[in-house]
Amino acid sequence: MMRSIALRLRTAPRRFPERLARFSTAMKTTSTDPLSLKVFEDLRDMKDAGTFKTERVIISPQRAKISVENRKEEVINMCANNYLGLSSDPELIEAAKEAMDTHGLGLSSVRFICGTQDIHKELEEKISNFHQTEDTILYPSCFDANAGFFETVLTKEDAIISDALNHASIIDGVRLCKAARFRFDHMCMKSLEENLIAAKDARIKMIATDGVFSMDGDIAPLDEICALAEKHGAYVFVDECHATGFIGPTGRGTPELKGVMDKVLVITSTLGKALGGATGGYTTGPAQLISLLRNKSRPYLFSNTLAPCVVGASLVVFDRLSKYLHTHTIASKCNKQNIRLFGKQYIIYNTYKHKYMEKTKCACVLLRIYTFMENHNKKTLLRDTSLRDKLEANTTYFREAMSG
Repeated sequence: MMRSIALRLRTAPRRFPERLARFSTAMKTTSTDPLSLKVFEDLRDMKDAGTFKTERVIISPQRAKISVENRKEEVINMCANNYLGLSSDPELIEAAKEAMDTHGLGLSSVRFICGTQDIHKELEEKISNFHQTEDTILYPSCFDANAGFFETVLTKEDAIISDALNHASIIDGVRLCKAARFRFDHMCMKSLEENLIAAKDARIKMIATDGVFSMDGDIAPLDEICALAEKHGAYVFVDECHATGFIGPTGRGTPELKGVMDKVLVITSTLGKALGGATGGYTTGPAQLISLLRNKSRPYLFSNTLAPCVVGASLVVFDRLSKYLHTHTIASKCNKQNIRLFGKQYIIYNTYKHKYMEKTKCACVLLRIYTFMENHNKKTLLRDTSLRDKLEANTTYFREAMSG
């Protein structure tokens, strides 16, 4: 019996690559295999449309100036979500190392079995204090936080009224639940109110919006949204991934900026952008609601806990959230070079009226320096046929690159 198992283990690795080889060969031919044909056609269509994506390889830490594969000189990176320049911060790296020394590499468990350490609870408390909410629940990512919220909280008796340009994670989260779905025109309060009226018979009406929309840097008019929510008996859910840590007088995001911190029911955000750039997300809000998520939210219940190194670094981040990002410096310099920029305050971008601009040409000249920038194609933006170079500047960039 043992010999038979050993024989199967030795032979299995040989058979699997053979199947892959046949699949790969089929991809290059006019195969009638349905999966091969479907994948081949999808890839071909993306290449023909100019939307096929390739990964650009960085061979240095994430920072203002980075080294990229097949290029001798460093380039300035303006496409990361590293808004506060903390991704390679020495203090955070040291905190991550210390957390691994004291709490290990990982927990090999979900939270409710044996995956909760003291530092996880400490971080959740710090986040709650920061957002001035009752409780917080950590997730592997904010995508998971969004995916796990709507299905847990809402049923077919309820309604979700979502901004037309909300992030994909909100869209997917909405799809998972059975609530009635309404979509209002992007940041249009007239459209929002019309949809609230259409959803008037729902038991729970939940307005869902990004705080800052990452493509164009639009800032949601949360003051107006909250006023309409109060008028129509609705609740407000805000994704703050592109706002937490650097928008608002003390970095508490769009609700603080718009003066409605006490009127937003639920905030989701990420540790993977401004707050160190590693991984992890969270939902913060009323204690009873967070307790429900701990008991029923599937991405939380069935995903491994956040690694101690990330938690340790994040604890330091929330002690340092006093920096404030301004983009007016780069905007003024771009204007002097006749480069037209769009966007509001924090995320600025440049458009190119060229449908098939090569995405691989990510190093371009801006302000007479090489700049690593990000192209977004029309299928991502759903706005027009332009490609956009999104400049996501950070405090490290200003210190290092704009000093001259």
